[in-house]
Amino acid sequence: MYKVKVNDQYNFDIEANKSQVKVNGEIVEVDRVALSKGLSHVIYQHKSYNVEIVEHHQEDKTVEVKVNGKLYVVSIADQYDLLLQQLGMDNLQTNKVKEIKAPMPGLVLNVMVVAGQEVKKGDNLLVLEAMKMENIIKSSADGVVKSVHIVQGDKVEKNAILLQFS
Repeated sequence: MYKVKVNDQYNFDIEANKSQVKVNGEIVEVDRVALSKGLSHVIYQHKSYNVEIVEHHQEDKTVEVKVNGKLYVVSIADQYDLLLQQLGMDNLQTNKVKEIKAPMPGLVLNVMVVAGQEVKKGDNLLVLEAMKMENIIKSSADGVVKSVHIVQGDKVEKNAILLQFS
């Protein structure tokens, strides 16, 4: 049994074995032909779909899938993930970031967060100019900004602490 969430909006319970696939308890008839690695042609309810796996993120068990040109983000949880969730141990593998350090020496062009602000993984934190290139520093995990150690116009050295998280 798998719990599948599409675009953080639609939830499905999927059971699959060699002979059949059940979605939310109902048997689903699907005709699928693998065209190449990551690319398939699917016929479902007399409609044709081109399905391409764009990116697979093993660490958070998500897959970016393009169906007839439209992109979907699919997260998949198996029985072990569900058991860990029931035991309250599902967030043990999440990254806990204490601080953001400068990856290179440079000039701070813009600071996009303030102390106390909640950020999500992938959110822009600041812009650092190095060798005439602007580098956007993004959050590598969810968290709350505890303190900001830089302001626009500061020159920083490599590994200098820029932000701290609580």
